[in-house]
Amino acid sequence: MPDALIELFSEEIPARMQARARDDLKRLVTEGLVEAGLTYASAGAFSTPRRLTLTVEGLAAGSPNTREERKGPRTDAPEKAIEGFLRATGLGRDQLEARDDKKGQVWFATIEKPGRPAAEILAEVLDRAIRNFPWPKSMRWGAGSLRWVRPLHAILCILTDEAGARVVPLEIDGIAAGNTTRGHRFMAPDAFTVTGFDDYAAKLRRARVMLDPAEREAAIRQQMGNLAFARGWDIVPDEALLAEVAGLVEWPVPLMGVIEDRFLDLPPEVLQTSMKEHQKFFSARNPKTGRIEGFVTVANIETPDDGATILAGNQRVLAARLSDAAFFWDNDLREAKSGMEGWAEGLKSVTFHNKLGSQADRIERIAALSREIAPLVGADPDQAERAARLAKLDLRSAMVGEFPELQGIMGRYYALAAGEPDAVADAARDHYAPLGPSDAVPTAPVSVAVALADKIDTLTGFWAIDEKPTGSKDPFALRRAALGVIRLVLSTGAKVDLAQVALSHIATLFGQVQMRGYETQAADCETLPDDLASEARMRVEARMVPMDPDSGVQALGRHEQWAADMSADLLSFLHDRLKVHLRDQGIRHDIIDAVLAQPGNDDLVLVVNRATALNAMLATEDGKNLTQGLKRAGNILAQAEDRDGVEYSFGADVKFAETDAERALFAALDTAEPAIRQAMAQEDFPAAMTAIAALRAPIDAFFDTVQVNSDNQILRRNRLNLLSRIREVGRQIADFTRIEG
Repeated sequence: MPDALIELFSEEIPARMQARARDDLKRLVTEGLVEAGLTYASAGAFSTPRRLTLTVEGLAAGSPNTREERKGPRTDAPEKAIEGFLRATGLGRDQLEARDDKKGQVWFATIEKPGRPAAEILAEVLDRAIRNFPWPKSMRWGAGSLRWVRPLHAILCILTDEAGARVVPLEIDGIAAGNTTRGHRFMAPDAFTVTGFDDYAAKLRRARVMLDPAEREAAIRQQMGNLAFARGWDIVPDEALLAEVAGLVEWPVPLMGVIEDRFLDLPPEVLQTSMKEHQKFFSARNPKTGRIEGFVTVANIETPDDGATILAGNQRVLAARLSDAAFFWDNDLREAKSGMEGWAEGLKSVTFHNKLGSQADRIERIAALSREIAPLVGADPDQAERAARLAKLDLRSAMVGEFPELQGIMGRYYALAAGEPDAVADAARDHYAPLGPSDAVPTAPVSVAVALADKIDTLTGFWAIDEKPTGSKDPFALRRAALGVIRLVLSTGAKVDLAQVALSHIATLFGQVQMRGYETQAADCETLPDDLASEARMRVEARMVPMDPDSGVQALGRHEQWAADMSADLLSFLHDRLKVHLRDQGIRHDIIDAVLAQPGNDDLVLVVNRATALNAMLATEDGKNLTQGLKRAGNILAQAEDRDGVEYSFGADVKFAETDAERALFAALDTAEPAIRQAMAQEDFPAAMTAIAALRAPIDAFFDTVQVNSDNQILRRNRLNLLSRIREVGRQIADFTRIEG
């Protein structure tokens, strides 16, 4: 069984595209081989900046012969139907066979296909893969029609077996496949032949090319660690940068440099970001001082002077970059110490959304909302409002203009420079968090208040203008904002009435949106001729919501129901994200639905505590059987109420109990009901689950021995009312009808 080796040799492939390209090459080729009837034992894909490589081991020597029988139309079918069948099978009429069928005689075609050698199939599959390769971006060059991410120079494609290696005959856009490749662009540029993957990898290494990107990453990590250890420093971990740099070099040579003293007072985040974004440098921290004092650059070549010239050039470029950063830092500090009024004024001209106003308008909303939320999370309202007013001012700073990823981080530095308390400064840094499911959640009360206000304003704002996520489209990252609200509330245990907060904020936003729309339309009216402008203004004013004479703010009036509907829809969206969040933690969707069907579902902490306790109970044998008993009671009761046209919701009396099982169930309910009620009032959900689980045995005994629909109407009515007590006990905890199984 032969092994295949493929290499696509080109100009430098962008590092960010290499991982996906490896996967795509492996997928396209292996799937194509299997579809053509070839089997294989294993496959592996590799990449360097200048090559994509695929090895396929244990490939079948050829595809098998195939024989297929295909049923066609009846022999007396219209001629066009028979001709269509002949075209589909590629046969002539004399090659068809008439056979008896239950509806008469039918034409059958026997299609025999001989197997093909692996080389022929591989050439066909590789040709199709190269021509249709899904690069995010591709280019044409020269006079050819082939598109590739960068100009493709050579194709290596060989099959190796006991008889040796042979080139697979293939030519694409004038590039003929061969058995040669090249090593490092500068240290070993000459071509050499290969006979198989092991020979290929070994010769590449001698030619100063590490084929495996994982090996390059490991080599960079180890050599950087050695350099840092020699100086007593630590490398700041950055896996994303490591993967990128490993895709930029074929033979990594890490070199360590020292940052000039004049830049060491820059915030470490500035140093790290500047070196990473502009130079692809790793940061080295001195654990004794806590400062970033050095860097590691990864060269792609070994030099006679051990990289001294490369390092000197990199340090000159870095000095220029850090000089710019120091200039931004000094200017920003002066602005911060003077109160940042200029930045606040500048945000009035920065549009957040054309229907939601400027960033300054948004800050006003977030400040008011932060003050409202602060008592709910244990924060000082004044500090929360102050932090909200400062949190986004760094958007106008020169440093954040250069490095947008530092927004918030720089806000903390500037707030401290302005003399603000630590809690306010920390909130400026943390209010964007959490940005993703793995991002840390702030816990300081002021930070939590501002972070919640920021995300709730985002959600309610886009709900108010009907810009909700649809399908996979979420241009304003509203799902991420919703998950941020959920994680903030759950991690801090904040008792936030999200329904009321959302309703109030949507009402405020609606007035602002209406006024902004009115102002825009009124301005448009002024551009009309005089005879039309007056009538247009009257139509615009008729659509306006009236103003509240006391507050001067637009009253919702007839739009109150609209605001309530929008708030309910937003809460439903939060519930959907909560389901996803809890499912990741092992809580079934039907359990979450059963809890969300209860009152108080706008308190996410309450919902999660209930769902967690209910999930634990249902994992026990008592819990599973109890659920069946509660659902059975509910089903019998619903059928009886539907048939009789009455509601059996009161009047169960133990004096009408005929059996011991009935009397035992009455006694068990008399004990469980107050215990569950008290536990739920105290939000002691495990205690409530324990109390309701105790009903499992008496409910089972009742259904085993008692006929509910007795011929005696007094007994029947009493037993149905007893089932109503069972149903109501369950409803105190969850809607058990929504639990599956």
